[in-house]
Amino acid sequence: MLGTLCAQFLSALGDNALLFAALALVRHEGFPSWSGPLLQEFFVATYILLAPFVGAFADATAKGRVMLIANAVKCAGGLGMCLHINPFVAYALVGVGAAANSPAKYGILGELTTKDELVKANGLLEASTIAAILLGAIAGGAMTDWSIEGTLLAITLTYAGSALSALLIPYKRPVVKVRPPLKGSVAAFSRQARVLLKNQPARLALIGTGLFWGAGAALRFLIIAWVPAALKITNNRTPGFLTAMVALGIVGGAGLAARFVPMRNVNRALPAGALIGAGVCLLPLANSLPLAYALMGVVGLCSGFFVVPLDALLQKQGKDTVGAGAAIAIQNFFENFSMLALVSGYTAAMYLKISVNTIAVGLGLSLALAMLALTLLQKITVTPR
Repeated sequence: MLGTLCAQFLSALGDNALLFAALALVRHEGFPSWSGPLLQEFFVATYILLAPFVGAFADATAKGRVMLIANAVKCAGGLGMCLHINPFVAYALVGVGAAANSPAKYGILGELTTKDELVKANGLLEASTIAAILLGAIAGGAMTDWSIEGTLLAITLTYAGSALSALLIPYKRPVVKVRPPLKGSVAAFSRQARVLLKNQPARLALIGTGLFWGAGAALRFLIIAWVPAALKITNNRTPGFLTAMVALGIVGGAGLAARFVPMRNVNRALPAGALIGAGVCLLPLANSLPLAYALMGVVGLCSGFFVVPLDALLQKQGKDTVGAGAAIAIQNFFENFSMLALVSGYTAAMYLKISVNTIAVGLGLSLALAMLALTLLQKITVTPR
């Protein structure tokens, strides 16, 4: 578990610092302002394209070795940015590594813990991830004000450290013996997705986490654009600090979820999803930096309370039906399709020069209504077997 947490922390640290460094790089190289979110679309597109294959790969290979390979690929992508290879191509390569890493890092939890410890294990993994987001956002924002090239080199070394940390994860025999061929992987992915969508608890988790991460991706870019427009602050540090404040809130929310949301009563977490949207709607009213920090902290708190139980729910349902690795790959497909759609919408809004405050209200209201509908329609009680 220690090796898993260390590898995930360093990997997520690099991912979150890289976003700020990559955005600074495309600005420095003269790309238009709306091309920043396009970087994220190259990243998430790899998740969508590889979703039929990475789950099968994670279930047919020792998951610690999958994490080693995935983070080595991320290291190659970071090195590509250091060498000034096209930033969109290099960022997509990092996305390939991230797509392969995700089913392994979550799927291995069920192999390292019992089902009674799964929510707590998810809490630890999410806390380490959010701590990495916290530090990565701060470091990425601050270091790019100093040196873009130096930041990219540090991120590349961080990915290398993550790959080495994966060697600490003990070898676990793969769940399945043989990987299906290419055509078989697509057919199996489609079949497994139908199984999960017919399972009411799994369907709830897929829809809920998809909405959450899609809105979260758009919110990150919204914060980066909102700070200079509303607060007249033009450095890279402040958006990083606000992103870190969201991450800090998620850590607290994850702890509350582990304490107050047992697996058999996951629906307790659902109202927090609507509160996330309400918080985003209030962003235009935050006319000072302290108010913005407080609001982002509350949004993060609600986010952690909402998403951690749903992650645990999907892992349990996936392990009982299609396999943990396949379930996480399907979750990644839904989450990244949502991210692609919402970030594309945000990119279009920026291209049309819609004000950031209008975008904030539209995003927050849409999220709040969607989460409220999910809360009202999905009245479930899950009893672990």
